Amino acid sequence: MNKPVILSEDTLAAPIVVDTPAPPPVAKPAFAIIGAISFSHLLNDLMQSLIPSVYPILKDNYALDFGQIGMITLAFMFTSSMLQPLVGAYTDKYPKPFSLAIGMGFTFAGLILLSVAHHYWTILVAAALVGTGSAVFHPESSRIARMASGGRVGMAQSVFQVGGNLGTAIGPVLAALIIVPFGQPSIAWFSLVAALAIVVLWRIGLWYKPRVAQRKAVHAVIAEERSSTRTLVALGVLMVLLFSKTFYVASISSYYTFFLMQKFGVTTQASQMYLFLFLGASAVGVFFGGPLGDRFGRKYVIWFSIIGALPFTLALPYVGLFGSAVLSILIGFIISSATPAIIVYAQELMPHRLGMISGLFYGLTFGFGGIGAAVLGELGDLKGIDFVYQVCAWLPAIGLLAVFLPQIKRHKL
Repeated sequence: MNKPVILSEDTLAAPIVVDTPAPPPVAKPAFAIIGAISFSHLLNDLMQSLIPSVYPILKDNYALDFGQIGMITLAFMFTSSMLQPLVGAYTDKYPKPFSLAIGMGFTFAGLILLSVAHHYWTILVAAALVGTGSAVFHPESSRIARMASGGRVGMAQSVFQVGGNLGTAIGPVLAALIIVPFGQPSIAWFSLVAALAIVVLWRIGLWYKPRVAQRKAVHAVIAEERSSTRTLVALGVLMVLLFSKTFYVASISSYYTFFLMQKFGVTTQASQMYLFLFLGASAVGVFFGGPLGDRFGRKYVIWFSIIGALPFTLALPYVGLFGSAVLSILIGFIISSATPAIIVYAQELMPHRLGMISGLFYGLTFGFGGIGAAVLGELGDLKGIDFVYQVCAWLPAIGLLAVFLPQIKRHKL
């Protein structure tokens, strides 16, 4: 029989040494490319955020319960989470410079279908198509941000991710201004956003294409890394931390509007504006998280950003409307600063599998979010939305596991 592997505290604390290739094939940050891929991320996540933003409309139009709403989120999240690691692993071996533009076509089709859907199953298919577009987008776009970083990978990852957060924050506002007053068919107008994203991503593909040969040459001189036990333990801890963060964010993004409408009697449009406060604060947190990780170390940013939100999540279910707004801003800023640190930390653990690792962690983000939305939706049906937030308030406590993350010493090749 195989003997169990016992890891001592010293073993876990010892630094992991990885041979990290110089990240980009450029001498200094290519800010135009970083800005373009961040803008594309904004457009992509703006379109994604339309799905939860129109939940109140879909709920009223088709008499859906919270469980069915959770299943819509799951359809979107499941396709994205399952496909992202596969897309990333494939593009690690076979780079496809124009895959981003092609993948955005799925999002285009999904929005058109959602605007004309009149049956629950059609809505699920439309959500799955948008999820497929997202699955193609994230792994390769994260790689491009790193390639263009000039070595400032935390900064590049933050700028890339803050574009996504801004898109997620803007989406509910546009939904309140356009979709709520004009109805479900107005979703079709957002297909123009997908068309713009296709144009931008095609231009990025033109920049990326001549660098594919350089990327292959760099990888050819790098010895294949072996996944040590400590590396796998570190990846496992990161996944658990991502679970705690994503589950809590799913509770806000999917059900915070219902929580505010039920508890304080605000309108649908007002509740979406309050959701915008959380999402906007999240974008600011992401923006600062990467550079702080470059400066002080990603482990410490991860530790603070998750466990630091705990006092505020515990208080949120018991305060008034103004207090909820203030606490949601603090929670969004603190908890979201972990996102770039977690992604870059994972990439540094396995630097020769950037696509797979990026796809895996972005996929887990969507997967955990989808499962969280479905589970919390059923819990909300059974126990009420207030109870959902009383339970989720304890999720940031899982951040204590960050103590088991080792330091990483990088040897540049």
